[in-house]
Amino acid sequence: MSILIQDVSKRFGSFQAVSEVNLGIKSGSLVALLGPSGSGKSTLLRLIAGLEAPDSGRITIADRDVTQQSVRSRGIGFVFQHYALFKHMTVRQNIAFSLELRKVPKVRLRHRVEELLDLVQLNGFGDRYPSQLSGGQRQRVALARTLAVDPEVLLLDEPFGALDAKVRKELRASLRQLHERVNVTTVFVTHDQEEAMELADQIVVFNKGRVEQVGTAAEIYDQPATPFVMSFVGPVNVLPSNAGIFRSSNLEPPTSDVFLRPHDVAIQTLPEENAAPAKINRIVHLGWEVQVELRFKDGQEVTAYLTRDRLNQLQLKPQQRVYVKPQHAKTFPAYSLT
Repeated sequence: MSILIQDVSKRFGSFQAVSEVNLGIKSGSLVALLGPSGSGKSTLLRLIAGLEAPDSGRITIADRDVTQQSVRSRGIGFVFQHYALFKHMTVRQNIAFSLELRKVPKVRLRHRVEELLDLVQLNGFGDRYPSQLSGGQRQRVALARTLAVDPEVLLLDEPFGALDAKVRKELRASLRQLHERVNVTTVFVTHDQEEAMELADQIVVFNKGRVEQVGTAAEIYDQPATPFVMSFVGPVNVLPSNAGIFRSSNLEPPTSDVFLRPHDVAIQTLPEENAAPAKINRIVHLGWEVQVELRFKDGQEVTAYLTRDRLNQLQLKPQQRVYVKPQHAKTFPAYSLT
């Protein structure tokens, strides 16, 4: 089901949580609301669900105005960060709970529960209690319970926030596979840029209650619309226009702060036209890539990322003198980070 948000605002006392947001979400898509804490993403999710009422604006689901409708009448499934499972019920009973409230016939109920256990890869866990499960397994139960009643829209608020990195990565893959199987319009909130880029068809970047940019992971990363988007999504060096790295380059003199991805800092060991001299402060191995911390004569520090093969090819070492050129640097003269 498609979702349309038109001029929606929400204030809590003196705090403007959401400000005149306009957003369209296609039916069957998987969308991430991405931003720092307090940016408005969770508030917007709760507004879509009906857990909060907007001060102004309109929310439409499948061409139906739901702005003033109750949570139950919206056909929404909501998965909270901390699962909210019933501790005294087994996995099977937790999943069946909403079906029992709707007085679904027992034979159909049992079939649906087993179907969902298979869908979330928890076959054989039906008789266990939440306390007997790992965090990742409890999250799968919460998903299954929410999907039991065939919601038109699935909303997830920081669904993997309480899990460790390894389990989060496993569950991200599971959620993507699950979405492809059930094909329900899904919106999830996260502050984890990697999570958003790996999972979502579309990313909505929030800042201070407003939408900064909407696009695919590639569009958000490669074509950021504002300095906030570029600084929040992916690593970046933010440099003054008079930084030493630009004085020897063939770039036109920048008129404002310059944003430069670490992957776009080219390092050579020999002097080269348009390359600025620098010294390597530190080399940090990060697995498949290497972080090289550089310092220029003017004291400006820049971080570069290289592959391990490139590092070995250059044979770089701390305190070594190298020559650096910026590539694909970007400026936003009409914007400010503050």
